[in-house]
This record gives sequence, structure tokens and C-alpha cells, in this order.
Amino acid sequence: MHRRIARIISRILTGAALVFLAGQTPAMADAVEVRSIPVPLNAENPEQKVIGKLTYRGGVELLSRSDRFGGFSALGLSIDGSRLVSLTDEGNRLDAHLVYGPDGNLSGIANTEIFTLTGPGGIPLIDKSMADAESMAPGVDGEIIVAFERIHRLWAYPPNQTEPIPLPLPAEMKNAPDNGGIEALTLLDDGSLFAIAEGKGRGNTNLAWVSNPRGWNVLIYRTEDNYRPTGAATLPGGDVVVLERYFTPREGARSRVRRIKADGIRAGAEVSGDLLADIRAPLTVDNFEGIEAIKGARGETLLFLISDNNFNRFGPQRTLLMMFELMD
Repeated sequence: MHRRIARIISRILTGAALVFLAGQTPAMADAVEVRSIPVPLNAENPEQKVIGKLTYRGGVELLSRSDRFGGFSALGLSIDGSRLVSLTDEGNRLDAHLVYGPDGNLSGIANTEIFTLTGPGGIPLIDKSMADAESMAPGVDGEIIVAFERIHRLWAYPPNQTEPIPLPLPAEMKNAPDNGGIEALTLLDDGSLFAIAEGKGRGNTNLAWVSNPRGWNVLIYRTEDNYRPTGAATLPGGDVVVLERYFTPREGARSRVRRIKADGIRAGAEVSGDLLADIRAPLTVDNFEGIEAIKGARGETLLFLISDNNFNRFGPQRTLLMMFELMD
């Protein structure tokens, strides 16, 4: 194995200082115009601010005429909450600055740029089979680690570089269905990666993995009521939140956020987590696929959700970016 690849893999699997998005400057980015339209938590009751253990701290619908804008399936934020990165399932990356009001609540995004992810050799990812990014996580050296499906793989994008470095994939993913890839990926406080697949499970279970210095250990993530995991993030303090989605044409979209204790994520375990919030109509909800967690300016824990509109730029699905405060 190439010495540089081995070093990065070793540091990811064994742990080091975490710096997310530091120095991550995309090449050949195109500026795009994006409008931010405020949305309430509940349009039928605009005064509602609390759902479960989450307090609503502002949200927006994002609109753009760019045909590259939409389909957001993964989300990352800088540690200070000033910058956002989101990946699409057509191989694009959105970079933006977050805008907050005087009360510290989310009010929009600005300075938005989009560029196309590249593969080994710097070749742009154009074909859907190669471009379907579904989840992302920070790496221990500031890289962005991306999980792709269809052709399942994990790639690490080092700071200030557009060419990725392939990382080992869990063995069970090699023969997974095209749309059964790693939908949730997060870096744990000990430097290991935690990953959950959308498919590969039986009943209301999904295969999951936690990395170790030699590769990956299997565990089981259990859901309820036909929900499926779509994203994960590590909270300040080490616990993990998992975003889940449910959809039928008749009932529409629903989402849940669950919290897993850090010490429960271990080889051979079965985890499900405690329910933090159940987001469904009449609340503002859509096809949420990305989640991130940071510590706010007052020391509070903030959760951000982003939805995949499947490139329905003019409805019925929307691109929503919403911020919540976790009330422990």
C-alpha cells in the first residue's frame, strides 16, 4: 500500500486531533445565486418552537435557478458554525457561509459556490454511477471523507486537494445493492468512523460498522416503523445523533432524530438510540438526508438538517436548511 495512503488510513482508524473544513478551499468553484426564504417550524402554529427535545432556532428554504443546485444528501459545518459544505447525489459540492440574526438564529446562507467533485487523476465525477455521494464525515487531518453508493466506495479528500485517496470499505458493502450504500457516516471522538448502511439488514435492522486499526467491525442499527437512516453526526461530548427518514406517496415525508450513547457503539452491539424528535406534518418537513452537530457560541448544542429535493427546483420537494438546539 502506498505509504501516504497508509498514513491517512492509520490516523483515521486510530484517532488524532480533529480539524474539520480547515483549509478546505475548492478549486474551480462557480458562484451561484441562492435565495433564503424563512420557514416556521409549524406553518399552522407559527408560535411553536419545541418538538421533543429540540428547540427550533431558525430555518430557510433555499432556492436557486442553477441546475446544479439541489439533491443535497450530506452536510458538514466548520467548528465555529460559520461555513457549510453539502454534497449532492450528482457529485457536486456546495460551499456557503451561514448567516445568523441578532438572536443567533439561522437566517440564511451567503457567498454560495458549487463545484464538481473529482476522482483519482482529477477527473470530474459526471456519470451518476460514480457521482452518487450519500454521506460525509470529517477526517482526523482535516480531510473530508465521502461515502458513495452505486459503485460503493469511501474516498478521503485532503485539505486543498481535489483528488481523493481511496479508503478501505467494509467487506459487506462490496456486493451491496446499488441504492443500499452507506447513508450515515460520522467521526467518533476516539478517531474511529461509524457508518450505517441503508440496506443489507433484515426487517427493521441495518448493517453498521465501527472502524479499527485493522479495518471494520460489524454491529447492528435497529429502526422502527419502516424508518431508514439517512445521516449521522457526533455531538459535543461524544454521543451520536442519527437522522431517519420515512416516506410513502400517501403519507409524505417524515423524519426522526435519535441519540446513541457513545459507549454503545462497539463491535457486535445492537443499537437504536433514544428518540429526540419526530418531525412530521403539520411541521415543516421534507426529505432530510444530512445532519451535523456543533457547539454554539453560548456552549449550547446545535443540530442542522438539510433536505434532498431530488432536483425538483420548483416543487413539490424543497431544499430546507433548519437549525435546532438540543435541550439536554
